[in-house]
Amino acid sequence: MSQNKPNVIFILVDDLGWGELGCYGNTFNETPNIDALATGGIRFTTAYASSTVCSPSRAALMTGQAPPRNGITDYLRPDTEWHLPLNPNSFADNELPEDTEFRLDPSMVTLADMFKQQSYHTGIIGKWHLSGYDQNGVKFGPTKYGFNESIVSEQVGIGSGSYFWPYKLVDPAIQPLDGKEEEYLVDRMNEEAVRFIRRNADRPFFLYLSHYAVHTALVGKPEDVRYFAEKAGLTSSDDLAWIKYHNPILAAMLKSVDDGVGMIRKTLEELGLDQNTLIIFTSDNGGETRVTRNGHLREGKSTTYEGGLRIPLAMSWPQMVAKGTECHVPTINMDFYPTFAEIISYQIPEHHIVDGVSITPLMHGLEEGAEIPADLVDRSFYWHYPLDKPHFLGGRSSAANRTGDWKFISFFDDESKELYNLSNDEAESVDQSRSEPELTHKLDENLKSWLESVNAVKQSGNSN
Repeated sequence: MSQNKPNVIFILVDDLGWGELGCYGNTFNETPNIDALATGGIRFTTAYASSTVCSPSRAALMTGQAPPRNGITDYLRPDTEWHLPLNPNSFADNELPEDTEFRLDPSMVTLADMFKQQSYHTGIIGKWHLSGYDQNGVKFGPTKYGFNESIVSEQVGIGSGSYFWPYKLVDPAIQPLDGKEEEYLVDRMNEEAVRFIRRNADRPFFLYLSHYAVHTALVGKPEDVRYFAEKAGLTSSDDLAWIKYHNPILAAMLKSVDDGVGMIRKTLEELGLDQNTLIIFTSDNGGETRVTRNGHLREGKSTTYEGGLRIPLAMSWPQMVAKGTECHVPTINMDFYPTFAEIISYQIPEHHIVDGVSITPLMHGLEEGAEIPADLVDRSFYWHYPLDKPHFLGGRSSAANRTGDWKFISFFDDESKELYNLSNDEAESVDQSRSEPELTHKLDENLKSWLESVNAVKQSGNSN
């Protein structure tokens, strides 16, 4: 393959809220390397995740399909026994057995499969969370889905705060690099990313750097936590774990992620790969409101309000991506599937339904006054988050739709409806469902039609 094919590095941070980065207005957290990535490329102000929690958002990223279409609509539990893959469409009236536990269908062509078929070397470093677990660990891990290499991916349930070696969530046989017994997981992942780039410098590669940070329980390097605690004016007697604003531990974790972005960019420059490498930096869903705010947006992870769905997104590719650009056109993470397919000349099979749209025109930059392609401007966004009971973070069973500037939310638990005009109310503070009854009804019908078209199941799984 010709080396004019770009390398692609996709950096995904877990639960990183919309307002956490300096380039999104945060003045407490320190993210100079990520900010530089955005300044040297393009920053999206209205990028969405396809779900408000991780597994469905990640499955949609991997397949280009909306969560109800690929069958994963809630996060996969670490303590549920394995089941063979089940197609939700095969059950009458979309009623699923109570013990159904989904994993991403290995027969689907994932992003990694796509790159691999185009002669790329593929690797994942970190969080997968698209397979279930049992007493023997993960089954059908990343190497079953097109990844040549799977490094420090979880083998048991995640979220325990195991950020220092010996790591509880990854292969216990993993030893610290260079004998550093106090090795920090984020640092280890950053170093593994650099090593992956170096050993694949002579061939096109796709690297999926999927951080466990900044998922709770929050754990940062002590010296960085002390620095940010002092910056916040806190003392050693303060409980830092659940501070909702200017959280020193979250800031410390994000600093380590940011250091890794700097390491990666420096390595690419040293190897002469920086000009033809596409770097994407984003999150899987909104931030947890127990430990952060999502800028001016309402609520956070587990809710279908903007704070749970809108995510930071920055990308850089010196040969192709417009520099210093700010894009206000709404996008969603399912768009990466057709975007990458276009970039690497992969022909998506007709039988593989894709719910995303290629955003390459936005990446190249739009001249002032230039028309936005119709498939990017005349589109609706849909979300479906069915629950049997409220999520422990407060999210309710619901579905949502954004069409133009209007955001409509339908709650399944009490059948209430809400409507917001995001052009002047991004904080979703004024419900206009009563003052705009015709529009509310129209968007409700559109949402119902979409749910039917993707064979959505109204409720699924335990939300604890």
